[in-house]
Amino acid sequence: MHRFLCVLALVGWLATLPTVAQNKPGSPPRADAISQSIQELFPVQTVGVDYEAIFDGLTQLHANPLDLNVATRDELAATYLLTERQLTSLSTYRAEFGDLLSLYELQAVPDFDEPSIRRLLPFVTVSGNPGLFAALPTPTDHYLIARYEQTTEPQKGFSSATVDQKGNLPARYVGTLGQLYLRYRYSRSRAFSVGLTMEKDPGEVMVWQPEKRQYGADYVSFHAQVQNRGRWKNLLLGDYQLQIGQGLVLSAGFVLGKSAETIQAIRRPTLGARPYTSLMEYGYFRGATVTYALTSQLDITILASRLRRDANTESDSTVGGRVATSLQTSGLHRTPSERADQASLLETNLGVHLLYHTPGQLQFGLTVLQTTFDSYYRKRELPYNRYEFTGKQNLVVGMHGGYVWRNWNLFGEAARSTGSRTNAGGIGAVVGALGSLTRRVDMALVLRHYDRNFHSFYANAFSEGGRNSNETGAYLGLRYSVYRKITLGGFLDVYQFPWLKYLIDAPSTGFDYLLQARYTPNRQTVFYAVYHEEHKQKNQPGAEGPVNVVRGTIHRTLALTADYQPVRQLRLRSRAQWGSYAYAARSASQGFALVQDVTLDVKRLSVSGRVALFGTDDYDSRQYVYERDVLYAFSFPAYFNRGVRHYLLAQYNLNRHLDLWIRWARTNYTNVETVGSGLDQISVPHKSEVKVQVRWRF
Repeated sequence: MHRFLCVLALVGWLATLPTVAQNKPGSPPRADAISQSIQELFPVQTVGVDYEAIFDGLTQLHANPLDLNVATRDELAATYLLTERQLTSLSTYRAEFGDLLSLYELQAVPDFDEPSIRRLLPFVTVSGNPGLFAALPTPTDHYLIARYEQTTEPQKGFSSATVDQKGNLPARYVGTLGQLYLRYRYSRSRAFSVGLTMEKDPGEVMVWQPEKRQYGADYVSFHAQVQNRGRWKNLLLGDYQLQIGQGLVLSAGFVLGKSAETIQAIRRPTLGARPYTSLMEYGYFRGATVTYALTSQLDITILASRLRRDANTESDSTVGGRVATSLQTSGLHRTPSERADQASLLETNLGVHLLYHTPGQLQFGLTVLQTTFDSYYRKRELPYNRYEFTGKQNLVVGMHGGYVWRNWNLFGEAARSTGSRTNAGGIGAVVGALGSLTRRVDMALVLRHYDRNFHSFYANAFSEGGRNSNETGAYLGLRYSVYRKITLGGFLDVYQFPWLKYLIDAPSTGFDYLLQARYTPNRQTVFYAVYHEEHKQKNQPGAEGPVNVVRGTIHRTLALTADYQPVRQLRLRSRAQWGSYAYAARSASQGFALVQDVTLDVKRLSVSGRVALFGTDDYDSRQYVYERDVLYAFSFPAYFNRGVRHYLLAQYNLNRHLDLWIRWARTNYTNVETVGSGLDQISVPHKSEVKVQVRWRF
């Protein structure tokens, strides 16, 4: 009875929260929940972060919220919204009182404050877990999305082709100028999921050519998944990814890296297999994977994948056939040369993962992944490629573990790769700890070392360089809640690269740090400031001599943001951002951006707009500022040169089935006569994009 009365008392409190807290699963995020989370996590752009994958993960989480009564600690940790103390408190609360009766009960959980609950609510739910046949007729997410977008100014690649003096036709895009996108999803969280994604990029063709493995759209992705059917915890066919351990062998999806989330982001939770639904045309498996519970504490996952990847290939008599010299990840097949690289390398993956775990405390796992190519793989003979993978087959074996003790989470993983005789492979390792020193102070520490000849094609463990190779480093993160309205945080990361890197013709070192402050005077207003400084070494441009001169560089960014809601229907966000980039003993390149955002919600209509004034000395001092976009689309453009950018996004909910989005954006430059380069060049000083999207919810 006491617990029931507490829940009733909390209803009135939560009723005052923004409408985002009451969005139904699958409903459009009208209160800007996803955009707000992205801008808080990445107030400044950082290297090595897959923003599109993160955005896709957040969107999927909003569409399929986690059930707080059945979600594991790792699944909750993967939202990056709760501290270790809060995760422990929620586990203890569920063990003592049983399932939560409602989301309103979160206020009764120790260590859960109002700001944390407000950030968490759009991505969680409290519901039952029906059997498969009971769940099939009641999906939480069932929709069809169609989208068209286009740059309105003529681009060189789409212009009329004229022969040169020798009578040759120049390269041109072979397809039409619009981008087409289609997505279907039928799913219920922790029960089942069926999905289909199709996309044609600008310049690509839509043809039905089974002999060339193209079925209409240039990119087609499909998956079918069933979960939690007795001991069969996960069965997945089609396209998928796996998140295992700290990501030294298998990593996927919503992983942050270095960001404004200075604590939780350093650890990779073990989530197993997930459907792949992103538009990035690389980094996934195609085939089947299954997870089976051998006992209540021991799971086995088996994966098999076979797909063709885009790669540059050339003839080589030394290996008696063709050699792949690089993997292509753009996913673009617009010109004859790009189409020649399409699906030119057959890749087969076989893997197994054993996981021993106890409820919320201990886990230990063993991972084995073998990758085989049908052609010899060898990067071009350049000094920085000396230790890159060479051969047809790569085997990676890793062990990972984790232990939760009170409010501390200890974790680590070590792996070894074994390649060909000429390149035997190396070792990668990462260990760390994160926890709550007190109710107000959280700390994170991670150490990593990746040999220059450690090769793992599906790894994405914590790193600076974006690849888990040729790097040693140490990271320390802190967060201090002065009191419930003011939070301070920051990190320091020190690293070295023992061998050469692209555009760095010598072993190098570096460090970077971030400082941030957040002030929330009331529910309607947030102020935050972020300063990020990065020291690295790089080849000095324009240096004369047979060997490039490596110089130190300093990259600084300062961002000041005010987010305020004067009335319930209106949200304003003002941002001032400055940055500089300088080589040692040279003057700095500087840039700035002044941004004003407005979001207005009136009944079924939501309208967002921006006006941004920017100016940079060159591309080195470019400014990255996240932009709102249509659902399942992502925009994080670089502002450089001088000019004004503005966009307008309208979302209208016609009825309970049909949603419509229209977005128009334009950038006007004041110091250039053309925009872009190569076949993307526009012969006027402005660029405009229009995007239309519809969604039918069944």
